[in-house]
Amino acid sequence: MPVTVVVLAAGQGKRMHSDLPKVLQPLAGRPLLAHVLATARVLEPAAIHVVYGHGGDAVKAAFASQPDLRWTLQSQQLGTGHAVMQALPSIPDDHQVLVLLGDVPLVSPRTLQRLVADSAEGELALLTAVVDDPTGYGRVIRDEHGVVARIVEEKDATDDERRVNEVNTGLMSCAAGALRRFLGRLDNDNAQGEYYLTDVIALAVAAGKEVKGIVIDSQIEVLGINDRAQLAVAERTLQRRIAAELMRRGVTFADPERVDVRGELSVGRDVFIDVGAVFEGKVELGDRVRIGPYAVIEDSKLGAGTAVHAYSVISGVEAGPDCGIGPFARLRPGTRLAKDVKVGNFVEVKKATIADGSKVNHLTYLGDAEIGRDVNVGAGTITCNYDGANKHKTTIGDRAFIGSGVMLVAPVSVGADATIGAGSAITKEAPAGELTLERSKQVTVPGWERPKKKPK
Repeated sequence: MPVTVVVLAAGQGKRMHSDLPKVLQPLAGRPLLAHVLATARVLEPAAIHVVYGHGGDAVKAAFASQPDLRWTLQSQQLGTGHAVMQALPSIPDDHQVLVLLGDVPLVSPRTLQRLVADSAEGELALLTAVVDDPTGYGRVIRDEHGVVARIVEEKDATDDERRVNEVNTGLMSCAAGALRRFLGRLDNDNAQGEYYLTDVIALAVAAGKEVKGIVIDSQIEVLGINDRAQLAVAERTLQRRIAAELMRRGVTFADPERVDVRGELSVGRDVFIDVGAVFEGKVELGDRVRIGPYAVIEDSKLGAGTAVHAYSVISGVEAGPDCGIGPFARLRPGTRLAKDVKVGNFVEVKKATIADGSKVNHLTYLGDAEIGRDVNVGAGTITCNYDGANKHKTTIGDRAFIGSGVMLVAPVSVGADATIGAGSAITKEAPAGELTLERSKQVTVPGWERPKKKPK
């Protein structure tokens, strides 16, 4: 039976105290809703419907890269049953409808597969959890045989019903035709004046259908995100899962509790990651890569044997094998390092290529530059690439030696095997194989005295 997923994502999330719709709150670098959709796609559903409401334009825009999503507006917030009603008209009767929540991001594909399988045997299955404190949740009421009979929301529950600690998670699966019939019979005669999706349970039982209540093994899977504290719990939970998977692939962490992966991290063999490292976007680490403490790496690819030292920030970079980066280096988008390149402490590189064996070890800025092989760039060197309106290129040939404190005023080129004397401001081509200097005459002024403040 084909499966159609309906994701309820219309909530405002007032307890977040945020202008951002709740389902767009970030979790491991992606919106909450993105995690729900990614898990749903593992089931290979026939369609995914997203019922949206608050901040609808922003929510749709955030997922513009997924054109197959089917968006349904819930213009009035009249309850979960009403939300599902909005999506049902375009779902064939012979589909199974899997209802997910856009603010429950940690549920596993395995759990959803079990939920769908159990509903295929009958006509309705729901996911429940046994909790220590059921406050705020709808209670699952079972009959004397242990079969689910109904769900009662807390505001409508009796004192005895409130003492039940099996609660509804909001996730269920049901044949579309049956669900359509049950939803058509809902009313809003309850404490909140809403159409509860959970009321279909009692309707199904009254119609002689068995309702399968599947108790979740891990309560954290069905954690709903309603405030910042719950979001923080979900963040750490997801980061532990990511770290565990990376360790299964051979990564060694100095402390797996202190790492943040906010995107997609691919790793080779024998990778080591120190504490506090942050990975954003799509990052690839080759074999034997070592990441030092508190490094931040975004949308970059690092070759085998490369070491990133402490507190370096790397974004949009491709580094070849056996490079050394940092500590305290900043590599910006468009930077390309070849083999065995060294970029040292307090060096910034932007949109520059550096060929095999070259070294830029200290306190230097290279922007819009092409650096050849085995070049040594001395401390304090700057490529003056911006004239206030346009960027200009600096080219340095193979085996050139750039002395300390040099200003290379682009557009300019330095030939192969050239040497640039320390303290020079180079504005013209420096020929290959020659020493080029540009210095004013050193003068000492005898008897000169530094100005002094007048006494008060």
